Amino acid sequence: MSATVVVGTGPVSIADVVAVARDGAGVRLSDEALVAIARGRAVVDELAADTAPHYGISTGFGALATLSIPAEKRRDLQRSLVRSHAASTGPEVEREVVRALMLLRLSTLATGHTGVRPETATAYAALLDAGLTPVVREHGSLGCSGDLAPLAHCALALLGEGEVRDATGALAHDLPVHTLTEKEGLALINGTDGMLGMLALALHDLATLLDTADVAAAMSVESLLGTDAVFAADLQGLRPHPGQAVSAANIRAALQGSGIMASHRTPECTRVQDAYSLRCAPQVHGAARDTVEHARAVAERELAAAIDNPVITDDGRVESNGNFHGAPVGYVLDFLAIAVADVASMSERRTDRFLDVARSNGLPPFLAHDPGVDSGLMIAQYTAAGLVSELKRLAVPASVDSIPSSAMQEDHVSMGWHAARKLRRAIDGLTRVLGIELLTAARAMDLRAPLEPSPVTGAVRDLLRARGVPGPGPDTYLSPDLETAADVVRDGHVAAALRGARP
Repeated sequence: MSATVVVGTGPVSIADVVAVARDGAGVRLSDEALVAIARGRAVVDELAADTAPHYGISTGFGALATLSIPAEKRRDLQRSLVRSHAASTGPEVEREVVRALMLLRLSTLATGHTGVRPETATAYAALLDAGLTPVVREHGSLGCSGDLAPLAHCALALLGEGEVRDATGALAHDLPVHTLTEKEGLALINGTDGMLGMLALALHDLATLLDTADVAAAMSVESLLGTDAVFAADLQGLRPHPGQAVSAANIRAALQGSGIMASHRTPECTRVQDAYSLRCAPQVHGAARDTVEHARAVAERELAAAIDNPVITDDGRVESNGNFHGAPVGYVLDFLAIAVADVASMSERRTDRFLDVARSNGLPPFLAHDPGVDSGLMIAQYTAAGLVSELKRLAVPASVDSIPSSAMQEDHVSMGWHAARKLRRAIDGLTRVLGIELLTAARAMDLRAPLEPSPVTGAVRDLLRARGVPGPGPDTYLSPDLETAADVVRDGHVAAALRGARP
């Protein structure tokens, strides 16, 4: 288990989210957080004692906000809110997503702006620290008033209710029962934590995938006997996008020392201009990098936010607001899905060039051992094409849609949760498409023997071989090789091969 993440000493970072969500890190609240929480709670206790209506404290919710709730029913109010809003349906959401959203809700509780009691925040932290993960299902959030249904399932676990899995994945029983008081049920469910947690995980994954895409492009340029002249720093500098500069530098580093490149880097070589999928890789990968950096800026602002409605201000006011609206997060989730689809689309085009004897510069049709008898990697390209087609559908933005809810009180919603769910599927698709390109480029590289690849691209080829992906030869059962190639991309080893070669 990783070291414990202390919540309440500053904004939670993307690295904290990954540590808790994926690596099983524990959590605890800082002493400063407990002081802030107690200070905010004192405001709620004072308001609960007077006769004026206060939303979330002594009134109903949403379209029922005009109804006054007597003091003796306010605990029932909070319990009923959590039970009724735990209304998701469909397949279970991944454990890492639930842990991420719980950490981020705890982070907001730790600011003292929500009005929960210290013992409620501590009980929530204890669930997360113990590896207990409430079952949240795929459908239920509209991304406005926050991710209500997913967060309500997590709050329900505090009541000792609902389905909860332990660290082994088994259903847990005999959970501690915690009673909620004024404002607490609302504070536990009103935030963008689900979509933000998935954004944080996606940003972590994309850092690896975009480095991998640069390596894959370099392997394709190399094994297709393309030119690397277009990646020169001065040419790239004529269009000063920062992501483009990074990707071009990565491709140069990955090709450094390549015997294959050197073999045709002569005055006799007429390869001055390659197809776009080779020549324009830094421009497309770089644009994706710049989109990721914009999304990272939005995520970091959101990680520093305290999202609830109503909220306890620093000067002790309780104010309704619209900060729970998921538009800022939803937009960048959609932007990223567009970038992911385009990077994958370019990767698939490079894969296809290897298999076409008219465009592969001397390689056998479909890289087959005995063309006609063997089909080589023909159908691997079909698989990549099918994935890219799906990614294009997933790139259609979710955030442009809105279906009103709560008797038209919530008449414009973000659909940010849906944007996050499709981005997760898109990232898996990009992982697989890049794996297919690497597998294809590695086979082509072997067919260029005795010419030697660069240290970086050769290391990636050797990594695939060490994992059991065969080189050129008669047709074999291909599906396991595609899965292995995807795993090599996913676990970061391809990106790691590049890291040591960077200047």
